[in-house]
Formats: sequence, structure tokens, C-alpha cells
Amino acid sequence: MMELNSLRQFLVVARLEHLSRAADELHVAQPSLSRTIARLENELGAPLFDRSSRLRLNDAGRLFRDHVERALGELQAGQRAVAEATAEGLGTVRLASETFLTLTGPLAAFKRAHPGVELELHWSPAEDMARLLRARQVDLCVASQPVHGEGLTTAHLFDEAVGVGMPLDHPLASRTSVSIRELADQPLITAREGHWLRRLLDRLFAARGLTPKIVCESDEHSAIADLISAGLGIGLVPSFARRKAAAVPVAWIPVDSPDCRRTVTLCWGAGGHLSAAARLMRTTITGWDWSTGEPERNAPAPGR
Repeated sequence: MMELNSLRQFLVVARLEHLSRAADELHVAQPSLSRTIARLENELGAPLFDRSSRLRLNDAGRLFRDHVERALGELQAGQRAVAEATAEGLGTVRLASETFLTLTGPLAAFKRAHPGVELELHWSPAEDMARLLRARQVDLCVASQPVHGEGLTTAHLFDEAVGVGMPLDHPLASRTSVSIRELADQPLITAREGHWLRRLLDRLFAARGLTPKIVCESDEHSAIADLISAGLGIGLVPSFARRKAAAVPVAWIPVDSPDCRRTVTLCWGAGGHLSAAARLMRTTITGWDWSTGEPERNAPAPGR
């Protein structure tokens, strides 16, 4: 009989593909964790990992991981449903996003309208969002790049141009537009790998056979405009962030490429039950007017 704790430990090993790091995260001894994985494999009658040069989840392991994530996700959803049914408040909504700068307006409006709802905000790269939704670890995800996975429902939020931010005295600052090739030798400030802004930059340069000259990778994405203003380089800046950082003295120049854009979507699990709190948050986000920064009037409610 498989124990829940063993299954949870397996998921951590499957995610990290490293026994010692998984043991550190779980606060257990590595030999004990190795025995747990071995017992699972014995019960299943098949190895879950390849152990050649390093630990790698194999095909059977990936299949088992997907089922375990769904099973534990359903269990957690059941626990939350009971808590929601027996509690006086509306519960908790868990929202994942690649950046929360975009969401400060609707999040603030939601909290004012529903002070009894607890908010859990999780930063997540887009490639992890389908797994988080499938495992019921979050209720909703907001992504600035495509989220791939079966059983997801998406709602389009907005589409916007991404331009180039540069110091006001930069030689290109007076231009009405610039090309990607004109940026090839420029020092670039951008986000770390995995973030949608970095992926857009890499994709634009790779499509033209170019390599970006990156001089700074920032974990603090809201600081990119400040670093540009300080004269450390130039960088891609979405229209939304440009409006948010209007007080920062940075020139914003359009890029003459139709694919220099981002499309922002809201995602949730198609087959799962959304809590009352999550449904309220979904309505707030889908009913937001992103051009004015205010709720839309008579916004249509999304499907269940």
C-alpha cells in the first residue's frame, strides 16, 4: 500500500532529478529517501529513474508522476472543498504568474472588494504552469507566453507591443523605430533565462541568426528600466511596464518587427472545480480593462 508521504517525496525527486538536493528540500536523510524510491519501484514492478550518468526520470517515471500529481491534486482539492463548505469565509485563491507588475491593479481591486479572501501569489515560469494546475497546487495562472498542456482553459487578457528602452541621450533615442539588427552590438539588459522577456529577446535574435550582447540579467524585472536609465545598457520593455515606470527617464522606441509583442492569458484547469474565491478572482482578472487600469463595465463572466 503506497503511503501519501512516499508519493509526495517521489514528486520532489522527480522534479529535481537529484537525490541529495531532494533530501535537503524534504529535510530527510538521503539513504532514507533512496529506500522510499526503491520501495515504490518494487511495488510498481518497474524502475522510475534511469541511473546511468545521473538520475533521470524515465518514461515509466513520467507516466507515474502525472498520475500522482493528479491524485494528490484531487485529494488537496477535496480538502479545500470541505474547508470551504464548513468555513464562514470564502477561503484562499492561489495565483501563479511570471510577473505581478501587470496584475497590481486587479489584485488591489480584488482585495478591496473581497477582504475576507486570502491571496497566495506564486512566481512561476510558463513551462511549470500546466503541471501546477494539473497538480492543483495553484488555481489560476497568468502567462505572457504560451502554456502547453492538456485539459487547460484559457482566456485572452490583452496583447501589447514590446519596444526598446534606452537612455534619453542614446544615439537611437530619437528614432521612430529600430530593427533587431540595429540592436545586435548594443549592450542589453534583460531578465534571466525562462522569463518571457528573455525568451522573446532570444527568439527575435535567433530568427535573424544573431546573438544578443547581454551585459546584465536582472531578477528584479521592475528594476530593468532603472538600470537602463542609469546608462548601463538598453533592453526590451513592454508597453505596460513603460506606463508603470513613466517617471523613469527612459526613451521607448518601437521595434519594426510584428513579432515583438506579448500576449497575456489567464489559464485554469478545464476539468477541475474552482473554489468560490478562485472564481471571484477569475472574474476580476477577465473583467479588467487593461487599457484604463479599471474594471470593465458589463464584463461577461467566463465559463465554469
